[in-house]
Formats: sequence, C-alpha cells, structure tokens
Amino acid sequence: MNRLAHETSPYLLQHADNPVDWWPWSAAAFEEARESGKPVLLSVGYSSCHWCHVMAEESFEDRATADLLNEHFVNIKVDREERPDVDAVYMEAVQAATGQGGWPMTVFLTPDAEPFYFGTYFPPEPRHGMPSFRQVLQGVRQAWDERREEVGEVAGKIVRDLAQREIGYQTAQLPGEQELAQALLGLTREYDPQRGGFGGAPKFPPSMVLEFLLRHHARTGAEGALQMAQDTCERMARGGLYDQLGGGFARYSVDRDWIVPHFEKMLYDNALLCRVYAHLWRATGSDLARRVALETADFLVRELRTGEGGFASALDADSDDGSGRHVEGAYYVWTPEQFRRILGEQDADLAAQYFGVTEEGTFEHGQSVLQLPRSEGVFGAEKVESIKGRLLRARAQRPAPGRDDKVVAAWNGLAIAALAETGAYFGRPDLVDAAVGAADLLVRVHLDEHARLARTSRDGRVGPNAGVLEDYADVAEGFLALASVTGEGVWLDFAGLLLDHVLTRFTDPANGALYDTASDAERLIRRPQDPTDNATPSGWTAAAGALLGYAAHTGAEAHRTAAERALGVVKALGPRVPRFIGWGLAVAEALLDGPKEVAIVGPSLADERTAALHRTALLGTAPGAVVAVGTPDSDEFPLLADRPLVGGEPAAYICRNFTCDAPTTDAERLGVALNAR
Repeated sequence: MNRLAHETSPYLLQHADNPVDWWPWSAAAFEEARESGKPVLLSVGYSSCHWCHVMAEESFEDRATADLLNEHFVNIKVDREERPDVDAVYMEAVQAATGQGGWPMTVFLTPDAEPFYFGTYFPPEPRHGMPSFRQVLQGVRQAWDERREEVGEVAGKIVRDLAQREIGYQTAQLPGEQELAQALLGLTREYDPQRGGFGGAPKFPPSMVLEFLLRHHARTGAEGALQMAQDTCERMARGGLYDQLGGGFARYSVDRDWIVPHFEKMLYDNALLCRVYAHLWRATGSDLARRVALETADFLVRELRTGEGGFASALDADSDDGSGRHVEGAYYVWTPEQFRRILGEQDADLAAQYFGVTEEGTFEHGQSVLQLPRSEGVFGAEKVESIKGRLLRARAQRPAPGRDDKVVAAWNGLAIAALAETGAYFGRPDLVDAAVGAADLLVRVHLDEHARLARTSRDGRVGPNAGVLEDYADVAEGFLALASVTGEGVWLDFAGLLLDHVLTRFTDPANGALYDTASDAERLIRRPQDPTDNATPSGWTAAAGALLGYAAHTGAEAHRTAAERALGVVKALGPRVPRFIGWGLAVAEALLDGPKEVAIVGPSLADERTAALHRTALLGTAPGAVVAVGTPDSDEFPLLADRPLVGGEPAAYICRNFTCDAPTTDAERLGVALNAR
C-alpha cells in the first residue's frame, strides 16, 4: 500500500496497491521534491478512463518501471474529477505545448510545480512514433540531472506564457438579438443534416447547445432551431450512444452516425440529457422524448444512486468479458448467436432486425451495439418489451462495469434539476423524492457552517477538496429547480447562500469576470478561468444562469447585475464559437425573455386547482421562467408577497421586467401566456 490508501477517490484507491510510491496532490509532496532535489511526475486521470487503466496496467503496475519512478521522481496522482482546478491548469499547458490533450495526462514539474515536459498516454514499448514511457522517464531524468538550469528556464517561460493567456475581460455589453441570431447561423453551418449533431467524429452529445435551440425556438418561433434539436435528439436516442435496454447515454460516439459509443456512462451527461429530452417533450409532446427522459431518469436512480442518496460519478467503459479480460463495451454488445441462445430462433430474428444486430457486427469481433435503425411502428410493442426484458435479465448476469461512487457536488446539482423537473412533468413523485434526497445529502455532508461547499464525498464522508465555481453554480441551479417543483422555499434560501459565495469569492469586482477557483483557494501556477462549455456548462455561464434565476425569484439587484456582467462573454463568444458557449446562449435567451416570474397562490399545495396552475406553470416553455407556489400568507418565496386569491380562487400572477399581467384563475390562459411568443 502507498499513500493513496487513505484517499476517498475511487480512482486514487485503484492505484493504492501500485508499486509506485504515489503521493496525493499536497504541499508535502512538493516539499519532498524540494528536499530530495527530484522532479515531480504528475499523472492525472479518472476512474472511468479507458486509457488510464491501460497505462496503469502497462506501466504503474510494472515493478521495473515503478523502481525507476521511485528512485528518480516524486510521483503525484490526481483524480481530475476531484481536482478540476489542477487538471485545468496543467491541461492548458499540455494543449499549449503539444496542440492536443487528453487523459491520462502526464506532466513533469519542478519542485515549484512549474511544468517543463508534457504528454498523455505513453506505451510500455516504442509504438507508432511514440517513445516508451521508460524512455521518457530516462530522458527527463537525464535532462534534470545534466541541464537543470535550462529546464528551470523552460518551466519559467511556460508559466509566464500561461499568465499572459488570462482573459482580458472588460465589462462587456449584454448579448442581444443580433448575437443570438449569429450564433444560430453558426450552428446551422456546423450542423450535420443527415445524422444530427454538429461536426464530425468523434461526436459528443451537444446538451447545452440543445437547450439553447429549444429556448430560442420558445422565444422566437424559429422552426430551424427546433428542427435541429429534435432531429439530433432522435438520432442520438436511436443510435448506439443510447443504451436501448437499460436507458442512459454513453460519453460519446466514435463515429459520425452515433453507432459505436465510448461506453463509459457519466452522471453529468445523463443528467443534462435527461433534462434536454424532458424539455423537448414539453415543447413538442414527442413520445420518443418522453420515453428517453423517463428511461434516463430511471437509469440514474437505479444504477447511480448511492446508499446515502447522492449520485455516483460514472460507470466504466470496460468490464470482464467472461474470460477474465477487461474489455471495452463487453457488458453492452451482442451477437446473433447470443440472441438465439436467449430468445429462441424466431424472436432472435425479430430482435436482430429491431436492434440492428448483424453477423458481421457493428462493433468488434462480430459483436453489435444495439440501436434502433427502423421505425418502432413495424414491430409489436408487447413483443418488443418482452424481448427487451429477457435481454436485460440476461445482461444482468454479465460482470457489470465498475462504478466510481464518489459524489461530485456539481454533477449532483445537474441531476437534482433534471430529476425534479422530469418527475414534475410526468407525474413521478419518486423522481422528485430522489432529487430531494440528493439535495439533502449535499446540505448535510458537503456544506459547512459557513455555506462553503466541498467538491466531493464518498460513503457519506466529505472529501478534502474545496468546491469550485461549477459546484456552487450547478448546485444552486439544482436547488432553484427543486424550489420551483416542491414549493419549499428552503431550497431558494440554500441557493442564495451558495450564490453569495459566487459574488464574494469567485467574481472579479473590477469587471464581473468569474474565476473557476475562489479567491482564498489554494494558489496554483495560475488561477483557472474558462467561460467555455466542455462536457458540462462552464462554471462561468452556469453561475450566470443561477444568478439570473435567483434574482428573478427575489428581486436581488446584486445578483441580476452580476449575471448581466458575466453574460458579456456571450456577446463576445456566441457569434464566433456557439458550440462551445451553449449554456451561455441559453441563459442569454432567458435574459432576453425577462425571465418571466410566475407566482401561484392557493389555499394549499394539495388543492387540485392550485396543483393544476402549478403544473401548467412548470410546463411553460418561456426560457428560464421561475415558479413559486404557496398560500397567500406564505413567507417561503418573495414572489408570493401581496398575492391574494382572486375571488376566493387559486390564481397565477406573471411578471416580467417590473411589469405584471392581470392575475388569472384559468390554467389554460396561464399556459397560453407562458408559451406565447
């Protein structure tokens, strides 16, 4: 056992038995490097990363390689999901130096944490023009021993170059109609009309862009925006990216046609896509969107919920193929022979047609990823459900992929929002209860007495790392959604506590720019700051959205102003790189629409007429609209103040930009008002 044995991260614990003398990221590790005069090997990865596992097996479990590492380096292992700040800073250096990045990330540092040599995966033997990992180690050791002054100069220059890359953010103007129209035009140019989605292979689910397209259609009626969203959602849901048996989405497709996925399943993807499909159903009534939203929500609860009520981070891509070998996709792929063995000849033929399983296979070694290449209408629904049930039971007998069961605050915030809304839309109180359970865990375990948020927990034990901007923003977003769905104002209060930290500890008071780490966080070689979306909304734009929603609920001018100042980045980036600022564009749509503020008052939340108005308000498509529900004398929500019943009847009040419509007691009229363009 090495020093990682006492960590909470499953990824770090996977390396606790390595012969490498690993350190976790810590001041003590760098002090050891200074005292010993050794350079630092920084290895960054995550639990469900396929190539991280490969490099671990080939190099970190190899005694000769470990001896070389232990003799000449101080070796630090980082879970990028626990320390996104460390990952971001050094990934920026890797990309600047090599033009590409990825995981595992391999960086060599001076004892002052300054990087001087970079890479990702290195093989155990020279391969495809790549040096072996041991050749790299020997080369770095030689350079450190013989040219240390030169190495120090290189490292210093890299750090200075990174410092110059800091965003020059002036208090910019707000994005308006012109910028959003230009963003839509840019997306149209990059759209793949044959296959859905944007760009070529590999193809990632564009969750944040889809939210923008749905909101833009809701606000303007632009049919092209809705068509891109609808077609992309259908192609993803019918392809191998989506688990046709158990629900839930894989990380990305390796091809342009959404057929073969990279099989890991991430909490954040599934939370974001669950919400997208629920919103698509809200806009169109699509049966496919309804099915996928509910199946994805059920996947989250069934396979990712932890014993403490939170949601685990991921399921691995790899699993045992039955022979003791860990193989990517083994849990999910099928052959016609397996179908025949489980289903019998007749049903196997039908299943092969329905799921696109062929003798040649769509994956590797004659195996196929299940997809839906034909219209479901030509197959009997009852027969299909019977086949799916039998296949799912057979699959459950296979060795399951590993689960990274750490709870990441930000991603749980995304899951809370998705489950709360999906449960409300489709009359599934169990999903709302699951959202409340996760929110309760975050409050009990992740929040301290000063409302500071910890990044992770595991088994109900809080992790050692401070929350970053995306944690505060996404958890606040989840709490705001939960407040609107449950009518419990305490979630609005908790969101306010988190957003106060965003204002005081993450925001540059001079210009409104946002940083990914707090002003009092551990100092790295630079303070990370990135307004662009990656797999999840950037902390910057997620904060802008939560601040805007909170301001709509409360009238808090400081939060509205902070949201507007932050959205200046969307004016700059939206027309140029719309695929990478999708959530910022979605928040800008809410800003242009108000957002609308809806107060529902009734004699009680259990009253049927009150519930009908509340449900109608939640189903409104007005971008970013906030909903408060309660009794006229309630002090749960500021929006309920001075909102009496109308003629003794439950009533809905709609306001926007300090102007209110006449209250209505009619759910149909409320629906028209919240869906009008």
